[in-house]
Amino acid sequence: MASTSSNKQPLLIDHVLHEVINLDNRIIGQPDVVGTNDAIQILNAISSDGVILESIYTISRSTTAYKVNLYFSSSSDYLRPIEGVYIGTVTAATTKGTVVEWEDAPKILAPFPQTGTEAQFRALYVPKGVCLWAAVESESNVTEAPLLGVQGGWY
Repeated sequence: MASTSSNKQPLLIDHVLHEVINLDNRIIGQPDVVGTNDAIQILNAISSDGVILESIYTISRSTTAYKVNLYFSSSSDYLRPIEGVYIGTVTAATTKGTVVEWEDAPKILAPFPQTGTEAQFRALYVPKGVCLWAAVESESNVTEAPLLGVQGGWY
């Protein structure tokens, strides 16, 4: 295992993770966390060292382009307005069965091959003490909401 001159070890994954969640009736009225909501917890990293998500995607189950909002929160029991922070949206496709990747994940510091473009790898780091939540942006219940998938690894 390589280390830097300051003897820091590289970030290593303990075990892999791949979760797929059905978002039926998991709704929130707007991107901001206000009032009541039916968001669902995707990952709980409160007592772990954290998670790196290399892929966040939706699988469409409808012909409606539902917006799936993602949130960080320090609470594991409910997405509260004071503790929940909106971090982004992935919009599902309008064709059933179509997979859409979240292209707006933060850029990471890992080296990447020189391709002559400004490309850079993207991933979402869920740090220790934080839960990842998701909800479909809608004012009413949704029965054919997209599936949300996350893939990565625990530290």
